Amino acid sequence: MNKALLQKGLQRMSVFILCCFIGPFVVHQAFQNEGHPLYYPVLILGLVLLALAFFYGFLGIKTLVAALLGERKKRNF
Repeated sequence: MNKALLQKGLQRMSVFILCCFIGPFVVHQAFQNEGHPLYYPVLILGLVLLALAFFYGFLGIKTLVAALLGERKKRNF
């Protein structure tokens, strides 16, 4: 087990959890205030946070699996 890689994976998963809670909240607030002049920037910020949540989720799981099971070995055919 690679402890440095495990720590990196846990950090990525914490960013994922943070984005999972903040992203939908920001999108919901944007949809509640459609008449506000900052509607589009807030909506775009929320969508970017949701995209970051997906990115860090997949990256964090991949890093955790690599830390726990070891790196993938490449085959040479």
